[in-house]
Amino acid sequence: MTRQPSLIDLQIMWNRLIAVVGEQAEVLIRTAFSPIVRECGDISAGIFDLQGRMLAQAVTGTPGHVNSMAESVKHFLRHFPIETMREGDAYITNDPWMGTGHLNDFVITTPAFHKGRLVGLFSCTSHLMDIGGLGNGPEATDVFMEGLYIPMLKLIDRGTVNETLMAMIRANTRLPVDTEGDTYSLAACNDVGVRALQAMMEEFGIDTLEPLADYIITRSREAVLAEIAKLPKGSWRYSMTADGYDHPLTLSATLTISEAGIHVDYTGTSPAVRRGINVPLAYATAYTVFGLGCIVSAQIPNNAGSLAPLTVSAPPGCVLNAPKPAPVSTRHVLGQMLPDMVFGCLRQALPGRVPAEGTSCLWNVTVRGERPDQAGPNHGYALTITTNGGTGGRPGLDGLSATAFPSGVQGTPVEIAELQSPLMFWRKELRPGSGGAGETRGGLGQIMEIVNTDDAPFELLAAFDRIDHPPRGQMGGGDGAPGYVGLGNGTVLRGKGLQLIPPGETLVLMTPGGAGLGDPARRDPALVSQDVRNGLV
Repeated sequence: MTRQPSLIDLQIMWNRLIAVVGEQAEVLIRTAFSPIVRECGDISAGIFDLQGRMLAQAVTGTPGHVNSMAESVKHFLRHFPIETMREGDAYITNDPWMGTGHLNDFVITTPAFHKGRLVGLFSCTSHLMDIGGLGNGPEATDVFMEGLYIPMLKLIDRGTVNETLMAMIRANTRLPVDTEGDTYSLAACNDVGVRALQAMMEEFGIDTLEPLADYIITRSREAVLAEIAKLPKGSWRYSMTADGYDHPLTLSATLTISEAGIHVDYTGTSPAVRRGINVPLAYATAYTVFGLGCIVSAQIPNNAGSLAPLTVSAPPGCVLNAPKPAPVSTRHVLGQMLPDMVFGCLRQALPGRVPAEGTSCLWNVTVRGERPDQAGPNHGYALTITTNGGTGGRPGLDGLSATAFPSGVQGTPVEIAELQSPLMFWRKELRPGSGGAGETRGGLGQIMEIVNTDDAPFELLAAFDRIDHPPRGQMGGGDGAPGYVGLGNGTVLRGKGLQLIPPGETLVLMTPGGAGLGDPARRDPALVSQDVRNGLV
C-alpha cells in the first residue's frame, strides 16, 4: 500500500520527474539518426498522468514540440483508452492536427506500468528528415502531397513491433535507414523513461502518481496566477506583416489580461493560403503560450498547470488555424513569429520588460540531391541545416546574434552538414551591421556561402521570411537588416519554394538581423566603440 508523501517528498519527486524526462530526452538525442535531432536537439520529451496532463518536460527541446505534444497525449487517450493499454505497448502518429503541426514530426506515446498497474504515460517527438512527398518545403497545395500520413496507430503491441507499419514507413521515404532508426529511437527513449520512473516510485515507496500530479498541477497554476495578478488588466493589440508565399500576410492579435488568466485572440489574421506555410491551431497555441511564459512566468516549470491560465483562439480558416487538409509542412515560418506578436502586445502593457522583434522564424537551409557514388538503401541526401538570424534588442541588453529564438534548436555544425552531403561551406560568419540600431541594438544575422563539391545541381526547399518585411525596431530603435537569398552570380532567388542550384554555383544566404530597442542616441558610447572595434557595425 502506497504511503502518503509529505510536501517535501512531493517537491523532491517533482524535481526527480524533471530529471527522468531529461534522461528520456538525452536517450532520444544520442540514439537518433537525423542530424537535426542528434546535433540540434529538435525534440521534446515529457511525462503525463492518466488524464493526459503534462507533469514535466525535458528542459531541452523546442516550444513547438513541447507545448503541442502537451495536447497530443489527450488525442492518444481518445483513440486508445487507458483500460485497453498493456505493458509493452506504444502508439504513434504524425497527424499535424493531433501531433505537432506537420508530418515530419513523429509522436510516440508509451504507457508506463509499475507493479502491473498503469501509472502514467511517456511521450516524445522529433523531426525526421524525409517522409516522402514533395519534401519539407512549402510547395504542396494540400497535406496529402507533403508525405506519409500516419493516423493514430499502435506501433508496438505488448513488445512486438508492427512490422507492416515499419515497412510502410521505410517504403515512403528517401532515407529509409534514417527514418526507421529515428522511429526506434523515439520508442527507445520512452522505454528508458518508463524504467527510470519505476525506479523512482520504488525508491519513494509509492504506487500511484496521482497525489504528485495534483500537487504539480495545482502549485504551478497558482504560481502563474500569482504572477498574472501583478500585471495591469486590459486588452492590447498588435499586428505584423509577414512575407507569405506569393503575397504578404497579416498577423493580428488581441491580448487580454484578466484575473482569470491571459487570452490571446488572432481575429483579423489573414485567411489560410494554398501553400504549406499554414499553421494548425495546436502549433500556434504552443508558440503563443511560450511567448507569454517568457515574460510572465519564466521561472515556473512548464506543465499542464502552468499552461492552464494561458489560452489562445484564432478564427477557423485563418492562416493560424488552418483546417485539414491545408498544407502545413513549413508551419514554423509563421508559427515562430507568434512570440513577437505576444511581445508586441505586452510591450504596451509592460514597457521595459519586453524585447524588440527578431528574426524569429528559423532560416533552415533545407537541401536535397543525388549521390551518384552512394550505395545502400538511401536515395541521395536530404538535409536541413538549421540556422537563424539575430534576436531583438532586450531591455538593458543587446540582442543575441545568430541565435534560434524562439525555437531553441542548436545550429547545425558545418562539419556535420559537410559529412552528410557533398555540400561545402565557403563562408559562414556574422553579418556586420545587420542588427538594428538602438539603446540596445539587435543581434546580428549570418552570411553563408554554400557550394556543391559534386559536379551536379542540388535542390533548395526554401522557406525563409523577413526578406520583404524585416524585424521592426521598437521605442525608437531601428529595423533589423532584411534577409537575402541568391546565387554568387548575383541572381536573386525567391524566399520560398523549390529552386535548383546549378552545378558550380554558390548559394548565398544572409539571415536577418534583430531590431533595435530604444533611441540609438541613448546607447552607451563605450558599447558603440566596442561594436566598432569588433567589426559588428
